[in-house]
Amino acid sequence: MTQDNFKIFKIVVAACIAIDVLIWFLILFPANTGALQFYFLDVGQGDSSLILLPGGPKMLIDGGKPNGRLQENLESILSPNDRYIDLVMVSHPQLDHFGGFVELLRNYKVGAVLMSKHGSEQAAWQELELVVKEQHIPKIVLRAGDTITYRDSHFDILSPRDSDWASDINDLSVVTILTSSGVKAFFGGDISDDKERQLANLYDVNVDILKVSHHGSQRSSDPEFLREVSPMISVVEVGKNSYGHPTSHALGRLANMSSQVYRTDLDGLMKLVVKDGKLKVLSAK
Repeated sequence: MTQDNFKIFKIVVAACIAIDVLIWFLILFPANTGALQFYFLDVGQGDSSLILLPGGPKMLIDGGKPNGRLQENLESILSPNDRYIDLVMVSHPQLDHFGGFVELLRNYKVGAVLMSKHGSEQAAWQELELVVKEQHIPKIVLRAGDTITYRDSHFDILSPRDSDWASDINDLSVVTILTSSGVKAFFGGDISDDKERQLANLYDVNVDILKVSHHGSQRSSDPEFLREVSPMISVVEVGKNSYGHPTSHALGRLANMSSQVYRTDLDGLMKLVVKDGKLKVLSAK
């Protein structure tokens, strides 16, 4: 084999490997074909969930820490030329939930930023507010009773109410239930067991998918709350941490409900697809 032929051979092999990788990428992360898709992102010790509604709109709930992993996850899910997110929701002003949004808003087009009226004086939050203003992104304040609707899909906002006050900002998280394609999913930021019980007494919180609150802390996944929720699938968004998250207490309570539990620290980026009335779970690992 001549040197020139060997070079061509190497190029062909490299191209075949690239095509093989692309095929597997398309199998695991196909373009939105109309099915409801949930992605629970692997951003370390933090929360970030991407929802693709039937028809194409994208909702991103929380953005993890400012560690670059939000954008890495999005680039592995979305096509290279897809740099638009319809709605970005900030559950509450703690860095492990909004930190990744500063970079995101500078690199992606965003239709609107959704948040509660509760902000923060910390420098990182002020930088986020500044970027929203600089990029001329509409900011919408959410409160209990609001609904975000697209065709047959809707996000119902359960909390916080305008009158709510809490000594812990976690209990002022934006809480929402998505109803779409015959499936319901609960996203509660970092709310505590007290808040979980309160919401379970006020609303019908029975859902199929539960994003476990506060990374599976000891004061999350209250037994009374779980009995009302009775989730088929529970996802803990968590990474390496010194808090002991997720705790054996929270995991035990979820196990007692016979909920199928996934963890981003063990399972990596999680994908759930709802199609033809069936819910399928895929992992990047």
